[in-house]
Amino acid sequence: MQWSPLFDPSVESRVLIRTMRRGVLNDEESVMPESLVWQVFLELRRRGDPEAKGLFISTLKQLHSRRALGAVSLPVMDGSPDEHRLVEDAFLADLWKAYKKCLSMNRTGPASQLLKDIEERITA
Repeated sequence: MQWSPLFDPSVESRVLIRTMRRGVLNDEESVMPESLVWQVFLELRRRGDPEAKGLFISTLKQLHSRRALGAVSLPVMDGSPDEHRLVEDAFLADLWKAYKKCLSMNRTGPASQLLKDIEERITA
């Protein structure tokens, strides 16, 4: 599978944590910010960072609230449709794929339940 990360994987973990907290790319507005957060989360998790899970969930919840309120226009086009394959847990991958599909169709209600399922799966 050909894959290009949305961030520089060679940077230090503290830079990745800052990137995740920010939750959006400055120069790439066509990418769902959730994709960036997902990819950074997987990299931090791979590195064994203890903050990765909590930061991932809190950032996703913030982005989800912004989408649900509709106060800010966030991209809905999925620029990384195969990124769910980056994780070995097939169930988590399916949850992530379904979550992004709901977001791309502006269905924040069903996405909210999927977000809860993702949180449960990650923190279990």
